[in-house]
Amino acid sequence: MDFWVNLISAAILAGIPLLYGTVGEILNEKAGHLNLGVEGMMAMGACAGFMAGFYTNNAIVAIIAAFLAGALGAAIYALLTVTFKADQNVTGLTLTIFGLGLSNFFGEYMLTNSGSSSLKLPTEITAELNSVSIPVLSDIPVVGKILFSQSPFVYLGVLIAVLVFIYLRHTKMGLNLRTIGENPAAADALGINVTAMKYINVIIGGGICGIGGAYCSIIYCGGVWMANSVNGLGWIAVALVIFASWSPLRAIGGSLVFGAFSVLKYYVPKDVITIPNAIFDMLPFLITALVLVISSIRQSKENAQPASCGTNYFREDR
Repeated sequence: MDFWVNLISAAILAGIPLLYGTVGEILNEKAGHLNLGVEGMMAMGACAGFMAGFYTNNAIVAIIAAFLAGALGAAIYALLTVTFKADQNVTGLTLTIFGLGLSNFFGEYMLTNSGSSSLKLPTEITAELNSVSIPVLSDIPVVGKILFSQSPFVYLGVLIAVLVFIYLRHTKMGLNLRTIGENPAAADALGINVTAMKYINVIIGGGICGIGGAYCSIIYCGGVWMANSVNGLGWIAVALVIFASWSPLRAIGGSLVFGAFSVLKYYVPKDVITIPNAIFDMLPFLITALVLVISSIRQSKENAQPASCGTNYFREDR
C-alpha cells in the first residue's frame, strides 16, 4: 500500500505543471487559437516566479509574477495573431523560442549579479509552496497523504481547472467563447465582440501556463535556479489537450497519468525488472507522440477540436 501511495503522490507532483499548461492551452484553443508557445510561456513564468520569489521573499508575489509573465507572452501572441493576423503556428513556435531565450537570459543575469555559481530561493518560500499538512485530514490513512498533504500549487491547479470547466460549460461568456471557437463569423453576427474575447482568454490562458512554469523552477528544481527547468513539459501539455478532449476536468486525470509515466523509473524495482533509465525518460514523449497519431486517425466529432482552431478570423470575409 505504501508503494502505491508514494507513486500516486509523486505522480500528482510530477503532473501538476502539465495541468496548468493544458488548462491554459484549452482556453487558447477554445478561443480558436492553436498556441504552440506553451513551452515559452511556461519558461517565462518559471523565470519571473523565481526572480520575484528570490528578490521579495514572498510566495504570493512569486505566483502573481509568474502569471503576469505568462500573460505577457500570450499578449504578444494575441497581438500578432488576432490583430495582425500572423500565422498561428509560426507565431507559437516563435513564442517558444523567445520565451526560452528570455528566461535563460534573465536567469544568467541573476547568477551574474549574485556573484555565485548557483541561486537558491529563501527557505521560507520553498517551505510555503512545498507540501502542506491539513489538520486532521492529513492524518487519514492512505487518502490523507494523497489528497491532503500536497503543495499549494496542486490545490490551486485543480481549483483553476474546475473554475475553467464551470466557466466554459455553465456561463454565458463561456458559451460565447465556445461559439467563437466553432464559428467566429456567427458569433460576430450575434453581437459578440470576437476580438476582445480572444484577447481576454488567450492572455488568461497564458497566465495559467506561467504559473505552471513557476512550479517547475520553484518546486521541481528544489528552489535552485536551473536553465530550461520546464524541459519539454509545454509540448506534452499541448498533446495532453487532445488526450483530455478539450475538457479541463479530464485534464486533471490526464496530467496524473502523464505524471505517473514521468516518475515511474523511481518506483520500478531494479532487482526485478532491468530497464535502462533512458527508456523511462522517453516514455512521456513516446506517449505524447502516440496520442497525437491516434487522435489524427480518430474521426469522432464528439469532443473534437474547435472548428476554427488554427485559423485567423477575417471579419471582411463574413
